[in-house]
Amino acid sequence: MAHPSQLGFQDAASPVMEELLHFHDHALMIVSLISAFVLYIIVALVTAKVSNKFMLDSEEIEIIWTLLPAIILTLIALPSLRILYLMDEINAPHLTIKAMGHQWYWSYEYTDYEDLAFDSYMIPTQDLTPGQFRLLEADHRMVVPVESPIRVLVSAEDVLHSWAVPSLGVKMDAVPGRLNQLAFIASRTGVFYGQCSEICGANHSFMPIVVEAVPLEHFENWSSLMLEDA
Repeated sequence: MAHPSQLGFQDAASPVMEELLHFHDHALMIVSLISAFVLYIIVALVTAKVSNKFMLDSEEIEIIWTLLPAIILTLIALPSLRILYLMDEINAPHLTIKAMGHQWYWSYEYTDYEDLAFDSYMIPTQDLTPGQFRLLEADHRMVVPVESPIRVLVSAEDVLHSWAVPSLGVKMDAVPGRLNQLAFIASRTGVFYGQCSEICGANHSFMPIVVEAVPLEHFENWSSLMLEDA
C-alpha cells in the first residue's frame, strides 16, 4: 500500500513485480548516467572548456556517439524482453478466476468451483471502519492462496475497463467480447489494492480491486464458507 510522500513503487508482492523493480532501477541508472554526461558536455561547451578539434570535428567521436547509443539500447532491451516473456508465461495454474468489469464494479467467478461467484463493490466512505482506505475498500475481496500460480481471465460486459494491481505487477485491459488473461504468484500474505486503470465512465474511480493472499488452509476455509452461503 502506498503512503504519503512515498518515492518509487509499492513493495513487490510477486516475483514479476520484483523483476520490474530491478529493471526500473537498472534503466534509471543508465538514464541518470546519460543525463549527467550530456549535462557535463553542454556546460563544458558553453564555458569553452571543451573546444578542441577531436570533440567538435572528428570521425572517431562520430563513431563513438553512433555505437554507444546502440549498445545502451541493447542493455535496456534485453532485460525488458525477458520480463515481457516472463509476464506472458502461464504454466499449470492452481486456480483460475474470471474477473468481469461492469459499470462500475467487478464480478469474480472461481471457475474451478461450481457456484463460487460474487460481485465486488466499493464500500462508501460513510460505511468505512477505522483502518480502511477510502475509495480502495471493497465489500468482497478476491481471495487467493499464497505462493500458488493464479490465472485471471479478464473481460468486460459493457465498456473498456482495466484490471490492475500494482503490488502484484499485473495490469490487463478488460475488453467487451474478448477474453484476456494474466498470471501472478503472491509471494507473501497480505491485502493488495488496485483500481480500474481505464477511463470507463463517470464512476471510473469508484471500482477498486482488492486481492487478499492467504495461506492455503485459510483459502480452503473461505471457499467452503462461500459455497455454503451460495
